[in-house]
Amino acid sequence: MNEIVNYSVEELINKISNSQITSVEICEAYIERINKFEKDINAWAFFDKELLLEKAKESDAYKKSGKPIGPLHGIPVAVKDIVGTLDMPTECGTPIRKGKSYSQNAEIVDLLTSSGAIVMGKTVTTELAYLNPSKTKNPHDYSRTPGGSSSGSAAVIASYMAPLSIGSQTGGSIIRPASYCGVVGYKPSFGLISRNGVLKTSEKLDHLGVFGKTVEDIAYLVKELIKKDSHDPATVYYSSNNMVDAVKKGPLYEPKFIFYKTEFWKSIDKKSKEAFEYFIKSFKKNIEVHDTPSYFKDIHKYHQIIYESDLANNFSDYYKNYKSKLSKIMQNAIASGRKHTAKEYAEAIDFMKRSYDSYKEVFEDYHGVLSPSSPGVALKGLKSTGSADFNKVWSYLGTPCISLPLLQGENNLPLGIQVIGERYDDNRFLGVSSWLEKESEKFNE
Repeated sequence: MNEIVNYSVEELINKISNSQITSVEICEAYIERINKFEKDINAWAFFDKELLLEKAKESDAYKKSGKPIGPLHGIPVAVKDIVGTLDMPTECGTPIRKGKSYSQNAEIVDLLTSSGAIVMGKTVTTELAYLNPSKTKNPHDYSRTPGGSSSGSAAVIASYMAPLSIGSQTGGSIIRPASYCGVVGYKPSFGLISRNGVLKTSEKLDHLGVFGKTVEDIAYLVKELIKKDSHDPATVYYSSNNMVDAVKKGPLYEPKFIFYKTEFWKSIDKKSKEAFEYFIKSFKKNIEVHDTPSYFKDIHKYHQIIYESDLANNFSDYYKNYKSKLSKIMQNAIASGRKHTAKEYAEAIDFMKRSYDSYKEVFEDYHGVLSPSSPGVALKGLKSTGSADFNKVWSYLGTPCISLPLLQGENNLPLGIQVIGERYDDNRFLGVSSWLEKESEKFNE
């Protein structure tokens, strides 16, 4: 393997800054990986190596001119194919949008560009970022799902076809693929990253997030994407300037966690349960096991009401004019969404605030909550992207969460631990997650 693809994001940044390596050399190393593995994994919805190298040459020429460079100058980043890009198609995983582009770049694409990063291509998404599986295969076992909907975004990191990538989550679309593919996947607090110019599935539930190899890697990327945007009223003012420092320093005190097995614990396979139990035992002085709050059951019901209602509203034109081009699973979700009443929807929205106000009290005594990222290792076959039962609550509550690839299940396949934090405490939360990542390495030595 070309050693360049093994470099951390910090190493890439420093080597570019010190003229020890060029953006062209970095991109060529990843192109070599793509040439070798893409035909089996199918993680790219759009990739043009000539376009990528052209951008890399421009990036190198700009640096040679002596002008000030951005914090991610020359670093290639893969972007989920629901994010609008002017120079590449944005097909959103549906034949309805075949060959179509957005009329402008999404806000995060402009932020990437202003940081000096290069959009290297578009990664495969499930149909309209919902449940119908994509063509992408799991890099650890081609007969298994990579998860969804950010299937390609997780798979390109796991196969070293990109150093960083962007995905999205409405239910479990970042955390679950990260777990299945054995990479770090991070969904920030609701409203930290603008969704302007990105396919809208649910105004109340959609989050953008990132994938990388380590917590530190993703911190370098996400700090550049956090910005208040008047075109996305959900966004908030939040300072991410110290995010990388917070990750490097870690928590001031040794953290304490609650581990929620949740009512879905019974659905986890035996080998995965053993891995989670071993993890809890290894950190026995840091982890207390608790039952999940009783109102979490209602959250699953309310999440579904909001999600299906919003799908019905946002894709009404597709349903009306292109119904035969939609999968059965999408047709059924839209049909269900059309049946939910305004009263049900209002209740589901109202419960968001009330349930979070109850839940956030946990952070008075604990640094974070832990749970499985997924019900086990990646499922055999490509007919399902797996269950989001361990993830929906956190998408509904808008809390930051991250999947750390700390465990292994059956056949030595990756298995993620999900860490959940307090809303808008993302800097400290990532520091705590980095601590857990580093401490786990000691147990696995």
